[in-house]
Amino acid sequence: MKTKTIGLASDHAGYALKQFVKQYLEEKGLEYKDYGTCNEESCDYSDFGHALARGIEQGEVYPGIAICGSGEGIAMTLNKHQTIRAGLCWIPEIAHLIRQHNDANVLVMPGRFIDTDMARKIMDEYFATEFEGGRHQKRIDKMAIK
Repeated sequence: MKTKTIGLASDHAGYALKQFVKQYLEEKGLEYKDYGTCNEESCDYSDFGHALARGIEQGEVYPGIAICGSGEGIAMTLNKHQTIRAGLCWIPEIAHLIRQHNDANVLVMPGRFIDTDMARKIMDEYFATEFEGGRHQKRIDKMAIK
């Protein structure tokens, strides 16, 4: 996967895992931009999900990584944006498929349900997998509401 600066977003429930993600990206020599939150105080995942989506839409970052407690809320928020394809992953095999078949531009992880070892495996698979194209491109082209 070709990356530029990677966009990050989380709510309070995803903050701790996001801190691990930053460490992981630094180990890999990858740059990132953090769209928030900046602590574990209760906040709304939608604020930070929309900020990340806008960053991708404006070409500031690609791809993104987003985290909330279950991963569901921030994924739903991200997917309200027409050009965002956010996929929720809790095992590496899902990360592989969201890249290979769906060309996911945001990896979403459930902060309350995976540990850092699993997050590392998921990110390794996500970044190592290329979009297959072909029949999958046709399906992606049908996603946007026109």
